[in-house]
This record gives sequence, structure tokens and C-alpha cells, in this order.
Amino acid sequence: MAPTPSDIRKARKRLAGVAVLTPLLESSFLNDLVGGRLLVKAEPLQRTGSFKFRGAYNRIAQIAEDERGRGVVAFSSGNHARRGSCRAAFRDSGLYCHAYGAEVITYDRYSEDREAVAADVLKRTGGTLVRPFDDAGVIAGQGSIGYEIAEQCREQRAEPDQVIICCGGGGLTAGCATALQDVIPGLVIYSAEPDGFDDTARSLVAGHRLGNDPAARSVCDALLSERPGELTFAVNSRRLSGGLVVSDEEVFMAMRHAFDRLKLVIEPGGAVALAAALAGRLETQGRTTVVVASGGNVDADMFRRALDAAG
Repeated sequence: MAPTPSDIRKARKRLAGVAVLTPLLESSFLNDLVGGRLLVKAEPLQRTGSFKFRGAYNRIAQIAEDERGRGVVAFSSGNHARRGSCRAAFRDSGLYCHAYGAEVITYDRYSEDREAVAADVLKRTGGTLVRPFDDAGVIAGQGSIGYEIAEQCREQRAEPDQVIICCGGGGLTAGCATALQDVIPGLVIYSAEPDGFDDTARSLVAGHRLGNDPAARSVCDALLSERPGELTFAVNSRRLSGGLVVSDEEVFMAMRHAFDRLKLVIEPGGAVALAAALAGRLETQGRTTVVVASGGNVDADMFRRALDAAG
């Protein structure tokens, strides 16, 4: 069952004093580029450098006491922030992490099934599976960002016209959309994805979940899910106004602008929402647009490549 606004508010309370209240940044240069106000929610400044800490912590905090001794199993499409998020969450919760923290199990995304790998670990350990996005507790934790955005907009005297959210499996998008539309009914919200992994955008048009071409490739390694989550798509299909798609080159340009103008390091997957706004994927002239920069876990070589490409 999808989390309700009440579930997300409870998640905020669990995260209070644990998660970082990340800033909502603004640059006059970027405002001029888009012809309106552009506000960037800076989740690269979150613990472990990614929004994923929020969902992992909230889900783990709800594991029953009599189940905690058996540990937790988690998997990811590749963003190593997930490993850090789980490790930090498990440490704070006093839990042992079977997959990302104490024992790391790698797999080949193109030839192996990560769920099958996780199932084998669960069979051995009897632990609790924490999915990366298709889990109500995880979605609720990510949704805490939405309430923060709404409050920060009020503080900055900004009335958002539209919000763009980075989307892989859809958990961040679903959680934020639920929270934001609870506070601002009818707010226009879009997902943003890299070219070749635009499964949510295409699924929204089709009205049912579609997968990606296994041959597709992108530098946005945090967003390479095979298809939208069942639970997340049920939420996003009701709440989103559409899906936006950007190229790797546009992502690199967004990373460069964030570095130059906001002094913010963003990973490729975390920059797709900003890229969509800067590339003109929707009308921004005279409007206030909020984008979520979801993570900053990029290695030096990739970041250098982005800066060079956008130079």
C-alpha cells in the first residue's frame, strides 16, 4: 500500500535530528538562464551524499525488535550512495547489514538478477529485505523532502509553479509528489530521466509499466532501473503531469552550472532534474521551478569528464 501524507509526516519525525535539513539554493545567473526563479533542493549535502539515507533510515527504524537480530538485505542498481545510506542507517539503528555495510555482494546488472541474489541471501539469513524504491517505508522517508521544499519555499517567499524530480525506480518522485500535493493541491510535478532510461515517461503515456531496452547505456548510473516500481508507478501515474527526458550532454552541462553557480557537486543521475529545467524541457519563463538534485556521489574521473565536456 502506498504511503499516505500521514505516513510521510511520521517519517519526518523519525528523521528529525538524524537527516540533514538540506538547503534550497538559488542563483541569479541560473534564474536568468531560465527566465524565472529556479530553486534547487541540495540533497548532495545529505548524509552519505544522497537522498537515499532518508528512505533507508525510515524503513529500518520500523523493523520489529524481534526481527532485528537477523539483519537486513538491500540491493541497488548501482549508486554506491545506497551502500553508504544503508550502512549509516544500520549503524544508527543498531542493526547488522548483510548486503551493504558489513558484507557487500556485487552482481553484473546485464547478466544477473539482483532480486535473485538478494533472495539467496535472505534464504541464508532470514533477514528483512529493504527494497531501494518499491517499499512504502522507503517512499515515505524520501517524501520528507517534499514537506521541506514546501516550507522552504514559504520562507523564501516563493510560490512554486512546478517541480521536477529525478526518477529511477520512482520512490523519490512518488514520496515527494505525495507530500507536495498534500500542502499545495494541484501543484504540477514532473519526473526527469536520462535518455534510454525514460521508462516512467513512456509508462505515463502508455498507462502501464514499460521496461527499458537492455542495450541502453547512460552515465546516470543511479537511475538505471529496468522499469518503474509497481507501487511507485501506482502513485506517480496519479500525481505526475508528465515525464521529461534529457541527454548525457545536457546532464554534464547541468553538473557544470551547479558547480560554477551553486558550488554544488552533483552526480549525473542527481542532475537530471536540473538538466531538464536548463535544457528547456518545459516552460520556465516567468515561473518558479523547483528541482531536486538527488545526490552527489560522483568519482573524480566522471566529474572531470562532465566539467570538460561542458567547458
